[in-house]
Amino acid sequence: MDRRSFLRTSGALAAASALMPGLQACGEVSDSSIPQKFDTDILVVGGGPAGVCAAIAAARLGSRVMVVESGNCLGGMATKGMVAPFMTSFDSAGEQQVIKGLFDEIVCRMVDIDGAIHPSKVRATSPYSAWITAGHDHCTPFEPEAMKYVLDQMTAEAGVKVLFHAQFVRPVMKGDQIKGAVILAKSGLQGVSAKCVIDCTGDGDVAAAAGVPFEFGNQAVGKVQPSTLFFHVNGVDSAAFEKEVESHLHEFRKVDGVSYRTLHWRVAEAEAAGEWDIARKSINIYKCVKNDHWAVNCTRVKDVDATDSESLTSGEIEGRRQVQELMNFFHKYVPAFKNASLMSSASTLGIRESRHILGQHVLQAEDLIAGVVPDDSILLASNSVDVHGGGKTANSTTYTTINAPWYGVPYRCLVPQGVKGLLVAGRCLSATSDAAGAVRVMPPAMAMGEAAGTAAALALKAGINPDSIDIDALRKQLKSQNVFL
Repeated sequence: MDRRSFLRTSGALAAASALMPGLQACGEVSDSSIPQKFDTDILVVGGGPAGVCAAIAAARLGSRVMVVESGNCLGGMATKGMVAPFMTSFDSAGEQQVIKGLFDEIVCRMVDIDGAIHPSKVRATSPYSAWITAGHDHCTPFEPEAMKYVLDQMTAEAGVKVLFHAQFVRPVMKGDQIKGAVILAKSGLQGVSAKCVIDCTGDGDVAAAAGVPFEFGNQAVGKVQPSTLFFHVNGVDSAAFEKEVESHLHEFRKVDGVSYRTLHWRVAEAEAAGEWDIARKSINIYKCVKNDHWAVNCTRVKDVDATDSESLTSGEIEGRRQVQELMNFFHKYVPAFKNASLMSSASTLGIRESRHILGQHVLQAEDLIAGVVPDDSILLASNSVDVHGGGKTANSTTYTTINAPWYGVPYRCLVPQGVKGLLVAGRCLSATSDAAGAVRVMPPAMAMGEAAGTAAALALKAGINPDSIDIDALRKQLKSQNVFL
């Protein structure tokens, strides 16, 4: 059996068997032996940016919704992963906000508690955008703790049942119809029955375990994009730091896909002294909401398989090693960071790529670059095609801006092949590796989640499977939710 077939048939059981050594010895656990603890209309697996928006959207339309999340908070990469800021939600000219709906509502609620700066107030080539121009206009600085609080509030208000510390184990199938899932909670294996399941795991865990075909990473080159462990620092002399960087802006450049941007002159010093071994030539660092607080996106962890616990473990250990190396670098080579402190590193590795589920349509990078808007588009975006490690060397990146105000992501990319009652949302959508490099970032993922949750609720009301939904009715409903289409 090849690796991909193995993952499809048995990968989802790995977590359960690791945590319960007796499970394999006793043979496969039958459904009848697992207590049916929960019954819901829509089960959302994964409470990250896509999952939380799917849940809120569906619950607001009257469905009973349950979110199963393996961690201890909602928000995924935005909270546990400490990934900040949100990338652009505006068109390619920076004139029109095109990702709105629940994304904008969440941002505005964080703004109200001084936990974010609205993207309309943030422009490219500023400290909030890491002084980057291409693709970084109208970023959204936010505080992960504000995000946690706001998402707790919004799911409670919508009536979403949230269950933390619960790991997806396997789907419950009846023929080609998904009927729920088995989860591993603190008290043991439990069953969740559902009329529809939305896979927002990021890695397509539910879809793969249900038998949906997928591709892993970039099949042509046989690898995935490198991962990053984000970390945040405070106590920075921001005025001095910004003055130093801005005096070097004229030196910013890209050579053979390698960026020489913020602090590349300091990195060169450390490299010459033998005190730098990270596959970067500059520091990707973003100013946050508080003046002395910065988010660092600079660690580079290669060849992480996000579907394998051993690979994730190694990747996160290496990420923390690189975080410490970067803190040593800041303290020794950057005067403005003399008194800076490590606030926290992320509790989970930032994964850019793993499984790409095969759906009714496979999103193509060429269509994004050309600004194609299919008739069944459920979101519009302008995020550039961003492929880390896509050049000639480990620290190079291919970055392609689009040639139109925006492009559309069709609903068909959320509908997996071969399984009824299942939708996917987030970076595991049906897309080529390069196309996913554009829409894997959080604003499009949140818009996908809102569309998937809305579609699932409308399908249940109509008594049909989500793959048969009236696209015009879905788009009309999304527009009424302040989605820009």
